[in-house]
Amino acid sequence: MKHITAPALAALLCSVCAAAGAQQAYLVKNKPAAQPAAQQSTQPAAQPAAQPAAQPAAQPNVQARIAAAQNANAQTAAQAGAMAGSTGATPVASPAAAPAPAAAAPAAPAPAPAAQPVAGQIPASQAPVNAPVEASEFDRLLRAQVLLDRAHFSPGEIDGAFGSNMKQALSGFQKSRNLPVTGKLDEATWNALNADNAPTVVAYTLAEADVAGPFRPIPEDMMEKAKLPNLGYASVQEGLGEKFHASPGLIEKLNQGKNLSRAGEQIMVPNVVGTPALPPAARVIVSRDNRVLMLEDATGRLLAQYPASTGSEHDPLPIGQWKIDGVARNPTYNYNPKLFWDAKPGDGKAKIAAGPNNPVGVAWIDLSIPHYGIHGSPVPSLIGKTESHGCIRLTNWSAAEVAGLVQAGTEVVLQE
Repeated sequence: MKHITAPALAALLCSVCAAAGAQQAYLVKNKPAAQPAAQQSTQPAAQPAAQPAAQPAAQPNVQARIAAAQNANAQTAAQAGAMAGSTGATPVASPAAAPAPAAAAPAAPAPAPAAQPVAGQIPASQAPVNAPVEASEFDRLLRAQVLLDRAHFSPGEIDGAFGSNMKQALSGFQKSRNLPVTGKLDEATWNALNADNAPTVVAYTLAEADVAGPFRPIPEDMMEKAKLPNLGYASVQEGLGEKFHASPGLIEKLNQGKNLSRAGEQIMVPNVVGTPALPPAARVIVSRDNRVLMLEDATGRLLAQYPASTGSEHDPLPIGQWKIDGVARNPTYNYNPKLFWDAKPGDGKAKIAAGPNNPVGVAWIDLSIPHYGIHGSPVPSLIGKTESHGCIRLTNWSAAEVAGLVQAGTEVVLQE
């Protein structure tokens, strides 16, 4: 019963954590075979940003910079076509960047998980930001969220707003850089983040796969879910949001007037790709009270941190030390209502197809304690903000990254 083919997970009985009444928890009895960890990306060690010789002028907002970038893109269309082919990502100036020119440098971003690859970038000038007071609050928070995500201290859905997940991300980043742990975007933290002077947003050309669908509403009822051939995205915006770690609302805000259903349309997206690879994790630590999952190396150095939903009064997080038994990507599973205290009367056993809106998302990381795992979620906006049925829920993009950094035998510590 311990070893079955991971992609099929034919006998998977798992617990998908509940989210505001729309999500349910699924318990696993059969263990997927371990799969080798694929290396993911990380940031280079942060260095303090140099202080400007003079106070910079106030910065244009995101929309102004997007308009300027689009004008520049029109002048370099031939170069873009040669470099990027049918789809590409072009860096543009950060919303919070200082106006002083810097040397142009081409970059080649890595593909986002479970999405079409982002092609080559066109070089553009980019200067680091050292004075947080100069940008609008939205621009400043958007840039901070992008840089935290690039540093693998995920703020959850990138939306340009300050919330509990961003506070925890800042605290984790500060701890990793030996800064005072305040959970605030103070000057020292801002400068450390801006050691990565990558642009905040980039131009991306919609690929056919981004708009092909099929897109359909996802029912909440498990019996209705079981009727679907796959649990794909409900909209283009949802798919782009997961691809670029952003809320669908932010994708729309950055692209007012754009046709998001047309392949070839150039849009603006958060710049969350193209960082160096993280080493495999030696230890996974889940904090119930802080609602985060952390990865450490063998020396105890904090490598990455992600918001997480962990347990509830009915199904508390099982505090203790465990191991990872295996990893399965794009799992299907068997729903058994007898395993859930809140199952809907009349529900029967059902097989639910794979897909990003599958209740365990795009990855299942099986733990040595029976019936518990770490997995993705179809509702990223609720991660870190709702309870679960005992399992550890992450956003789909975080679950995919963690799945590539762990393997069977990796230590897992579940703590208060």
